[in-house]
Amino acid sequence: MTTPQTVGFLGTGHIAAPMARLVARAGHRVTVSQRNHETARALAKSGLRIGVADNQGVLDSSDIIFICLRPAVWSDVAPDLNWRSGHKIVSVMAGVSLTEIALACAPATHVSATLPLGFLEVGGCPLPVAGPVEPFASLLGHINPIIPLAAETELQSYFAASALISGVLGLMQSGAEWLGEATDNPDAGEMYVSNLISGYLGALEKTKAGELEAHKWSLATPNTLNLQMVEALEKRGLFDDLPEILSKISASME
Repeated sequence: MTTPQTVGFLGTGHIAAPMARLVARAGHRVTVSQRNHETARALAKSGLRIGVADNQGVLDSSDIIFICLRPAVWSDVAPDLNWRSGHKIVSVMAGVSLTEIALACAPATHVSATLPLGFLEVGGCPLPVAGPVEPFASLLGHINPIIPLAAETELQSYFAASALISGVLGLMQSGAEWLGEATDNPDAGEMYVSNLISGYLGALEKTKAGELEAHKWSLATPNTLNLQMVEALEKRGLFDDLPEILSKISASME
């Protein structure tokens, strides 16, 4: 059985809220900040026994602190807070280094960072972690895969790769619109394409390099519709151009 922990969230937006609900459902005591009053109020009324406090109140009532603030906001908030050496700090702030956070949160020294997405609440959200994997593993890892990073700088590449979601959704949208026009049923077209892709991906093994390629070629065998699709996209350079696009996205965050 999970040992209950005290967990606080500084910042209560679209990323913090699903994490707070997930952690509370696992039996931990959660306190969120008042910064987003509407979201904080909704969490307090969720029936999950989530408390609301000011920023210092969050720190005083919690051993684990998730920092879910915009970097500009964080720089204004940090100097006014009193941290404990025993605090474990988790950052989801892009562009703020672990060293910067440790200096601002002294005497606390246990600092880690990740890239969470809203769907982590339902599971299957990969969490690349810079720094100690705890408390990620115990709080979020029961339904989300944890990816320990060798260096903090790797987070930037994972941030860039997260943009693949919108690209894949764009391809799905184009396919669904084509199907909807071909069948004169846009709703069914989008339903089919959305469930086709999500269902197939949900059943895949996703643990090591080479599996995606293997699955691709298991579908794109000679004289199949899938081979026609792969060859047409290869001919247009879609796969060849993607690494350059991702590199530009990554460089834009420097």
